[in-house]
Amino acid sequence: MASAISANKAELLAIANAVASEKMIDKSIVIEAMEEAIQKSARNRYGAENDIRAKLDPLTGDLTLWRVVEVVEEVEDYFKQVDLKQAEKLQPGAKVGDFIVDPLPPVDLGRIDAQSAKQVIFQKVRDAERERQFEEFKDRAGEIITGVIKSVEFGHVIVNLGRAEGVIRRDQQIPREAARVGERVRALITKVERNNRGPQIFLSRAHPDFMKKLFAQEVPEIYDGIIEIKAAARDPGSRAKIGVISHDSSIDPVGACVGMKGSRVQAVVQELQGEKIDIIPWSEDTATFVVNALQPATVSRVVLDEDDGRIEVVVPDEQLSLAIGRRGQNVRLASQLTGHQIDIMTEEEASEKRSKEFAERSKMFEEELDVDETLSQLLVAEGFAELEEVAYVDLAELASIEGFDEELAEELQSRAIEALERRDAAFREQRRALGVEDALADIPHLSEEMLVTLGKAGIKTLDDLADLATDELIAKKREAPRRRNTADGPPMRRPQREGDKGGVLGEYGLSEEQGNEIIMAARAHWFEDEPTEEAADADSTQ
Repeated sequence: MASAISANKAELLAIANAVASEKMIDKSIVIEAMEEAIQKSARNRYGAENDIRAKLDPLTGDLTLWRVVEVVEEVEDYFKQVDLKQAEKLQPGAKVGDFIVDPLPPVDLGRIDAQSAKQVIFQKVRDAERERQFEEFKDRAGEIITGVIKSVEFGHVIVNLGRAEGVIRRDQQIPREAARVGERVRALITKVERNNRGPQIFLSRAHPDFMKKLFAQEVPEIYDGIIEIKAAARDPGSRAKIGVISHDSSIDPVGACVGMKGSRVQAVVQELQGEKIDIIPWSEDTATFVVNALQPATVSRVVLDEDDGRIEVVVPDEQLSLAIGRRGQNVRLASQLTGHQIDIMTEEEASEKRSKEFAERSKMFEEELDVDETLSQLLVAEGFAELEEVAYVDLAELASIEGFDEELAEELQSRAIEALERRDAAFREQRRALGVEDALADIPHLSEEMLVTLGKAGIKTLDDLADLATDELIAKKREAPRRRNTADGPPMRRPQREGDKGGVLGEYGLSEEQGNEIIMAARAHWFEDEPTEEAADADSTQ
């Protein structure tokens, strides 16, 4: 009998050691799972109402089983309570209110109990294994990892990473790259999420950071921080651009990344299935960086539009197709690399655009300010484009224009203000014709022109406006900067382009803060209608 017990002890410890080693988890977790399984089986044998505990010695394999009972004067629950007389037999000196131990004989696990215990142990071990996997990978986002392709399911590649599995979703794969089961594959860990089935490890071979990490592996100067990749853009499997800068003036960043006879860049190209990579010197000067980013095309001129965050690039006629690239690839990658919207035009198109804008602005000043063609053209040549600029610019700046004096500057400002008032009056009349309430005109940041736009969208009352969310009202969450320094007057903003609209007043460049103020001002009357607590108490006492 003794030998049978010792064999069982040895067997339990052997199982615990084997499972802990195989699953790479702490042996104490396996022991705890076994104790939990034995407790469950004991409750099935002695009654589920009992508070039964089990302890398995991790060194000797000795199993101790007991139930916890409370010492009471009068027993009401025979499963969890004992009287003082019975308690004295179990533990001399026990007092009412104590919790004492009632030893139980070891149980023989039947076939059903053994199966149940096995399930408990497996579940506990699985949970511990998943937690270990999550802890191992949770801080590894941004690393390159190597695995073996396990399967391909619905276009998604499942990768065996050794102690866990990752997935390369279809949109994170390099197009036309064949995934074969059993092949080794390198990918970037983009995200690790906790999941009921274990950690979800998302991998990518299409992310720009994957290319950056590959260069860090191939170029020691990048790994050491001497050369830095400031920006990267990819059209996976086709073409890519990276902007690099050297923190050591004696090292050429482009040459270092290319390597001897192109050895370094070719190693990356080969891993990316022949993806052509343009290595571009990065520059703090936006115009210079844009010119570099559009290589191999030659750029004649760059015009920055800080208000809209766009850049107009002028190229010779014969360079247009090269600058745009096949299906717009070159200019699209350059836009991603620089973080600016790039509009490409030829010299002829740029000249036509400038002439058209010049003529339109001159005509507007000529009509609105009632001045001759020469004076209106002079204003446009000096950079004035809107009536607000003339009306609210510092008088000294206007008077400093060649041929102008203070008297003329004051007259022009006076006429500009009158023109703006006439424009507002026309919009006010149009707004009232649309049925937009006068109450909306008292809301801050809303001009008469904006109120006309609201009226055309069917927003005519305070309630109509109050029902909108901020993002339904404004286009972007940024404030367009002023075009010129002004002494006073409202901010002058250039309307956004049609394709950039994101809300009813999207064309006016309102900031998120301004949008919130407009919405809250429209909702103010809701709260005014609510009775105060004092008024409600007074009504209830009458």
